[in-house]
Amino acid sequence: MSALMIHRDEWVVVCDGAKALVLQNAGDAMFPNLKTLQVYEQENLATHEIGSDKPGRAFSSAGHAARGSVEQTDWHNQAEQAFLTQLAHRLDAAVASGTPKSIILVAPPRALGMIRPAYSHALRAAVRAELDKDFVKLPIHEIEKHLTHA
Repeated sequence: MSALMIHRDEWVVVCDGAKALVLQNAGDAMFPNLKTLQVYEQENLATHEIGSDKPGRAFSSAGHAARGSVEQTDWHNQAEQAFLTQLAHRLDAAVASGTPKSIILVAPPRALGMIRPAYSHALRAAVRAELDKDFVKLPIHEIEKHLTHA
């Protein structure tokens, strides 16, 4: 990964399926100074803690009396998807209001794959760069270092 130029007032959104840090560069491209604007978190319970019943059973009426279990709903996956969709809507509202002009999105590949379908045209145009990195648990000065190779 080459050094990334983070423009003044540009947003850097660092997220995964359960947490998002919305940071803004209060410095300039040469000396970025990321400041926290918002932190979004959701309690991320495991699927077995969210689901209430064990998976159901399916019975086939055609041919032999075939039975099979129905796959359990992945509540954890659905919660992550809902969180990232909501984040995309929040970012879209911010872009529509004129702040920010551009966004750098940093997320693990799985989270990027979940959030992309929720991009509006305006948000897609505002996302200047996407980095497939998991930095959400790092302190902000470390995120800064990783992004700029300082």
